[in-house]
Amino acid sequence: MERKTFYLIVFVVVFTFVVTYLHYSIFREQAPHVILEELYYIPLFLGALFFGLKGALITYLFVSVIYLPYLFGDWVSNTLDLIDRLLHLLFSGMFAFLAGFFIDQGRKYQRQLEKDRYLAGLGQVAATIVHDLKNPLISIFGFAKRIREGKGDISTAAQVIETSAQNMQRIVDGVLDFARPIRLELKEEDIHRVVQRACDSCKIKAEEKNIVLSMNIPTDQVNIEIDSFSLQRAIINLINNAIEASPKGQRVIIRTETEKNHAVVKVKDFGSGMDKETLENIFIPFYSKKDKGTGLGMAIVKKVVEGHHAKIYIESHAGRGTEVRIELPRK
Repeated sequence: MERKTFYLIVFVVVFTFVVTYLHYSIFREQAPHVILEELYYIPLFLGALFFGLKGALITYLFVSVIYLPYLFGDWVSNTLDLIDRLLHLLFSGMFAFLAGFFIDQGRKYQRQLEKDRYLAGLGQVAATIVHDLKNPLISIFGFAKRIREGKGDISTAAQVIETSAQNMQRIVDGVLDFARPIRLELKEEDIHRVVQRACDSCKIKAEEKNIVLSMNIPTDQVNIEIDSFSLQRAIINLINNAIEASPKGQRVIIRTETEKNHAVVKVKDFGSGMDKETLENIFIPFYSKKDKGTGLGMAIVKKVVEGHHAKIYIESHAGRGTEVRIELPRK
């Protein structure tokens, strides 16, 4: 049994006993009894909320058994008192049943909604993969046919086929990276060194595009529990995105900061920024407005970040660029 469930059951039992004890300890005063009777709805609601119809009915039976002696004996001064308490049992039973029933129905509807959303997502994924694989396949078939017929330059055709095959491999690798469960091997690593390695991996791409990587990485050592390989890949993805978004001659700033409870990694570019729609959908798999790419990069980054129990924030303004901030817990 989960600890949360155990505490809830203990609370319901103790709360019911306390209310019932107050019932029995107050003899003839009518007003407190009316108030105490209403308090029985609290455990009934909690039973329905956390355990559905079955939990609501079990809670109702428990509360009724505890409440039953109060129906008889010296606590019943007249027939109206007895009718009042019987009606309370009836109405509380109706409340428990209806609350549990509607909560179960709501959960059933939610599960069906999630299932439909999942199936719709599978359809979207399949359509996107087929669309992305179609173009390189057309190139491969076309140039393979030219080679067979002896037309054109064989070296050029072979190069196109190889490039198309590499694009297909990249698409397949991206889908597999996203689909497989993330398994992180956490151990203490210097976050500054990991970020530095990520920057070094992106230098050639930055130079090809005439982008300056401006690194503000302290030299002191800050060890936190991370999977250095996965986190480095995620940071490389962010830096490459910033390079691609930047016009020639611009800067991309990579900065690390140490706060009380977090190590912070920031990647900032001064490109065209993102519109509201792109910003809202940036982590949705296969969502992309680029001519090239699978739309899985940021979704994978988010999986890696969340696997570290970390948080990622993106701030972007049209015409002013984008800043990505990752907050990694230090403990």
